[in-house]
Amino acid sequence: MILRTAESVTEGHPDKIADQIGDAIVDALIERDKNASVACETMISNGFCVIAGEMKTEAYAPIGEIARNAIREIGYTDGAFGFDYRSAGVITAVNERSPDIADGVRTNGALGASDQAIVVGYACDETPELMPLPLTLAHRLTRRLSLARKEGVLPFLLPDGKAQVALRFDENGAATLTHILVSAHHSRSVSLKDLREAIMEEAVKVALPQPLFTAETRVEINPAGSFVIGGPQADTGLTGRKSVMDFYGPDAPHGGGALSGKDPFKIDRVGAYAARYIAKNLVAAKVAKRASVYLTYAIAEAEPIAIDIDGDFAPKIDKARVIAAIKKLFDLTPEGAVASLDLLKPQYRALAAYGHFGREGFGWERADRIDDILAAL
Repeated sequence: MILRTAESVTEGHPDKIADQIGDAIVDALIERDKNASVACETMISNGFCVIAGEMKTEAYAPIGEIARNAIREIGYTDGAFGFDYRSAGVITAVNERSPDIADGVRTNGALGASDQAIVVGYACDETPELMPLPLTLAHRLTRRLSLARKEGVLPFLLPDGKAQVALRFDENGAATLTHILVSAHHSRSVSLKDLREAIMEEAVKVALPQPLFTAETRVEINPAGSFVIGGPQADTGLTGRKSVMDFYGPDAPHGGGALSGKDPFKIDRVGAYAARYIAKNLVAAKVAKRASVYLTYAIAEAEPIAIDIDGDFAPKIDKARVIAAIKKLFDLTPEGAVASLDLLKPQYRALAAYGHFGREGFGWERADRIDDILAAL
């Protein structure tokens, strides 16, 4: 028996507000300038946000307006919620990217890695999305909380919230839910009893598959009691502070670099997407039931200086041959991966909540190299 747990937060969590503002800025700039260099950090607190970092671009983006629009779309539209896009102060402290770094990462015209980095891609066969089941369920639950709020199904909900899901896996891999935890930001108009009953019926039972429940499944909703004061009024938010749930949850190692607020050429971002693309295609090809792909980059060098893999590989699959196939089939230079994965288009604001992986419609989620991998092996 194995117990595994994962967590997720709603788009109104302060850390996720910060991520979404950063990626909204990235989208706005690359829409106007494909060569924009963006490294944008955001801090959200009670009544204001600070946007800092380094940028170099020929385009103009109204950073304050972008931040306020993101806050409005998330749902902070009334001072009674503790944070309001109209009255929140927006402070910008943006500098130009260091010319030493900008010049140093290009060698003979080729773009090398923007920094040193270790990136990890992961996939497994537990879900149709080839993602870990605990994280998939945690994201479903927080997305359902937000959707029920926005559609008026649970009109007393406010934007902040989080969830945690624990599952027991038996020796055959069958899963059951052991513990579900939800903490939902809400207005004063609802009693705790009504809140718990409504979230159970309209969020927990809607988002999570009924066959995974047992008589022993424990569900706790707002176990600390009322959650009226939430969002930036209650907690400071920072870019990149929810990186584990942005990736694969606790089921896979994390390379250390966050994703949001960075242009597509930043090696933390492009490398992470490229590594997921490889891992997903290995699992989709049934070469492995679970695969981790590790890419190590050195600043200014285009090719990764090391490639490694780990996982539950099929019998007679040789690790060295898989790595050789990866090197042959996948362009892992920053420019090559950006082109092959179609990263130079505005798409990142949508990814800044509920995870960057396991979501259809993005280049790194294509399972289109199965035949190539099987032929190479």
